[in-house]
Formats: sequence, C-alpha cells, structure tokens
Amino acid sequence: MHTNDCSDNRTCTMSYDQTYPLPQVFFVNEGGGTQRPVPSSNLVPCWSFAQPHERTRSQGRSRSCLGMSTGLALAVLMLFLLVFVALGFEAYQIQNLQKNLKEMQEVTLASELSSPEKQIGVDEASMFEKWIDTRPAAHVMGVISDKKVSETLRWDPHVVPAFTSGGITYRAEDGALQVSEHGRYHVYSRVEFIINDCSPFDHTMFMRRDGEPSWSEVLMKGHREGLCALRPRHSWTTESYLGSAVQLQKHDRVYVNVSHPRQLTHQPYSNFFGLYKI
Repeated sequence: MHTNDCSDNRTCTMSYDQTYPLPQVFFVNEGGGTQRPVPSSNLVPCWSFAQPHERTRSQGRSRSCLGMSTGLALAVLMLFLLVFVALGFEAYQIQNLQKNLKEMQEVTLASELSSPEKQIGVDEASMFEKWIDTRPAAHVMGVISDKKVSETLRWDPHVVPAFTSGGITYRAEDGALQVSEHGRYHVYSRVEFIINDCSPFDHTMFMRRDGEPSWSEVLMKGHREGLCALRPRHSWTTESYLGSAVQLQKHDRVYVNVSHPRQLTHQPYSNFFGLYKI
C-alpha cells in the first residue's frame, strides 16, 4: 500500500514500503531552479510499469514451438515414429522372405542332385523313343529290289531310322501308311532318279479311303522333263520332293507312286516317305 501527497509547489511525493529499492527522484519548483537530489527513501515516481504485460507475452510464446502447440508437435513426432517402425518392420519381412527363398533353392538343388536321373543322365535315345511312341507319326525307307517293281512304291519300316508310332501302320501288301485318327497331317516323300534317256518322270502322292477300294485322290504331284539336253549321252541323277499338310480321316491310306520305278537309285536314304499329325 502506498499514498500520494502533492503539495502546492506541484511536487508529488509518495510513501511506500522501503524494502523495495527505487531510483533517485529530482524535485522541480515553480522558479525553474533545479534542487539537489534527495534520497528516495520516502518517494516513488508516479508512473506505471509494463513488466506484467511483457511477462504474460513471454509466457504465451513459451507455450509454442515453431508456431505449433505442444500437443501438435507431439502428434507429429508420434507420426514420424510410426513411419520409422513400419519401415523397419517391412525391412525385416523382406529379409525373412529372402532367407526363405534361399533355403528353398538350396533344398531344390539338393533334391535334383540326389535324383538318379540327374546323377547318371537321361538317355536321349530313350526319351526320343518315348516321344515317338505316343505321337501319330511314321517314316519309312526305300526298298532295294531286283524284282518287278510296281509304280506304287514299297517301303521298309524296320531299317534305321524308320519307325511307326501313335497308331500309324505300314501296309506291306500295298505300300500304304494308314492313319488311326482323324486330323491334319503333314505328309512328305522324296525320290531320286538315275536318268539314262530323255523321258519325263512323275512323282505322285495319293490317298484311298477305307470301304471305297476304287476311289483315290491325288494329294500332290511333281513332273520333270526336258532335262536330257543338259548332259546328252550321259547318265545323271535328279530328285523330287513333295510335302504338304492334308486333312485325313480315320483309316485313310496314303501312297507314293512314280512313273519309272526302275530308274530309282539304290540308296535307301535317298528315297523315303512319311507323315505325322500336326
């Protein structure tokens, strides 16, 4: 508590608690003279201090960090912590997956090495035999004979590399390859001739249908002529190859016919005939 006492000479005095130190106060009278300073033991200046207001503002600033309240800063910090935890968990999962994959590869490799087929090796010839045993196919070689030869050729299904598989049969009585399934087949034939004169020659592939002995249909045909002028009075060889995809029915028979069978070369590998299902 303090009281103000203002005298007639316009000097204001104030009594106050002397336990608070105050600065010196100068008195000014009406005459304009300046009196000597007196101790300020019983006087205080009549002004107000802004310290409480400044203290309040500083306290308000202490509640924020970078413009954010303390609660918002904690929420952002927790969000960052959750992100780091999630990243760490994902890295752990990826490491486990890589470890499991490596273990599986090692187990697979060990089982392959322990397999008898991998240790000894698979016989390629036996694999080829298994494959041709299941696929409808046939390949027959030319027959060398001094007997009377028919224009419809006969073949050897037993000499290597001849074979028949998948239900295809070779008919020795007429030289045909007979199919056992309806479908599209690739049929082919090659013949080689020794030419001694200027006569032309034909190479034909045709088919017959079961139950229709008098019916036949030409599948492919090759014709050669006018070749003797190239090398007159000399024997020379030439060849003819036919091959195409055709639609066959069950039990259809395919044949090869040539116009001059006695002029065929006596090399079985030069004359062959075959088909396989596409």
